[in-house]
Amino acid sequence: MVTGRTRVLVVDDDDAVRHSVILALERFGYTVNGACDGEECILLQENSPYDIAIIDMMMPNKDGIETIRELKEKFPDLRIIAMSGASAFAKINYLEVAMLIGATATLQKPFGGDELANALKEFAPA
Repeated sequence: MVTGRTRVLVVDDDDAVRHSVILALERFGYTVNGACDGEECILLQENSPYDIAIIDMMMPNKDGIETIRELKEKFPDLRIIAMSGASAFAKINYLEVAMLIGATATLQKPFGGDELANALKEFAPA
């Protein structure tokens, strides 16, 4: 369990995924908010900075790649965990691209609570 000081932003256009990740993180003791796309993510980060952003790669308006690029440019210390349900056999490996442009870690959907907890534990600010 972590202190409530670590702020996490969960960004996913799928309401069910976003809400389930938020609920899991709240149970682990994080302070969590959600955004439905990259545009909302950027606005929230600018107005009330988070320590960690968990970002889906496939979203409307501003996808994960665009969002990560902009976040890393404006907030270089932000820890970013990219998540994707895209098949490893897709033409583009979005999680690999996310790591190349600044993500700190990745999660392949579907992932379990233990994987989520471990990813955040490893990258949560001290």
